[in-house]
This record gives sequence, C-alpha cells and structure tokens, in this order.
Amino acid sequence: MNDFQPMRTSEEATADRPWLASLTGVQDANTITLDLTKFVNGVHYEAGTPFQPRNVIKSGLPLGKITATGLYAPYSGPTSEIQTVTVTGTPTGGTYTLTWSGQTTAAIAYNATAAQVKTALENLSNIEAGDLTVTGGPHPGTAMSVTFGGQFMGDDVAAMTASGASLTGGSTPGVTIGTSTAGGAGTATDGTQIFAGHLATESLFAPGSTKTSGALLWFGEVFADKCPIPFDPTDIEAFAPGVNIHYR
Repeated sequence: MNDFQPMRTSEEATADRPWLASLTGVQDANTITLDLTKFVNGVHYEAGTPFQPRNVIKSGLPLGKITATGLYAPYSGPTSEIQTVTVTGTPTGGTYTLTWSGQTTAAIAYNATAAQVKTALENLSNIEAGDLTVTGGPHPGTAMSVTFGGQFMGDDVAAMTASGASLTGGSTPGVTIGTSTAGGAGTATDGTQIFAGHLATESLFAPGSTKTSGALLWFGEVFADKCPIPFDPTDIEAFAPGVNIHYR
C-alpha cells in the first residue's frame, strides 16, 4: 500500500525546524520516495492518534538510499548506543544517581522526567550538550532510553551504573540499567550506509502503507545536535557523495 502526499510549500518546510541552521537550500530539496518498511515506530516516526490518525515521520531524519530499489530509508551509518534506566519498586519519594565513566550525577528525583535526566547527565564534565538524547518515562516503572550520539556516535560506550539507596517508599525500590543497542560501526551494505541528506519536512502516512513521498535536503546548514536521530557529522563527511551540508 502506497501513501503519497502532496508536497508542502517552502513556507511550511521552513517552519518549526529547530535542526535547520540556515534556510539556504530548503527550496532545493529533492522529491524522494521513502521505504516505510525500514522505519521504526518511536524511533523514526510517531504513531497517529484518534484525532490525527496518520503516522508522522520526523523532519531532520538522516537518510540513505537503498541501492536495489532507489527508495530512501533511515541512514545506517555508525550505530548509537542506547542504554535504559528504569526505577523499580514503585518508590513514592527520594532520589537516585547515575554514574558514567567515573562521573556521578547530582541527585535525580524518583519521578524525574526524561528532560530532567538528560540535564543531569549533560551536567557531567565528560558529557557535552548534544551528546545524548533521553526519551520515555517518567519514572517510576517506565524505562527511559538514553541514546549516545555526538562525540560518542559509533562508540561502544561504557555502561552506566546507578545508586537508588536514597529512594523511599514502595517495595524494595531501586534502579536498573540495561543496554538495548550496543554502539558500533555501521554494518549495512544495502546503500543506506551512505549518507544522502536529511528529511526536509515531516512526512505523514497511513498505517499499513509501505511507501510515501518526502523531500530530501542535500544542501544547506544543519544543527547536528538538534536532529531527531543523534549522529556525528565527522563520521559521514567521507561517505556523502553529492551532499553539501554544513554542520554547526
């Protein structure tokens, strides 16, 4: 099932795109076809709602071109490591800490949001703004995913550890850490290991569709740390023929 949508105007393409560092090149975006079977719910797109039933692929997504079909899919270069943080035991108060590579965060509330956990980690001396994203939660009980990008893109980074000794209430409260995706060099061989550009605008598609249209930004300036999928531009500069994107 294909779901092709009319292209949006250039005005719409430049609105509400925090990853765009410059509007230069937006009007030069190429019309492409996306292979929706390669996109993952919660990672590359957000599922629709009863009020807006179409799924929404995030603008700014890095893309590669599948050699065999000519369709576009998420760029499959170096892999970001994803670690999970879960507060267990239904605590009703208190705090916990996270330690990464010898550095320990300030106290984090038992019911912290993803944004608060991100801030706590970015305040460590060995992590810079844009090096990671945090999604999921809030605590307790719901896992948060910490994705390492920026200077750590493509790295098999050290595992975080946690201390929940200050958590209170509930039943034996604690904090568990897991690794859902190990970081490492890209292994794709289908063409998506070659960076082609960014999705210039949101693309909407109906559930069950296998293809939809999109717009490829291959010329312009981009804030790498504000893209929906973290990546290190220095990892792709040698593997992006025809792409003229500068990163800030």
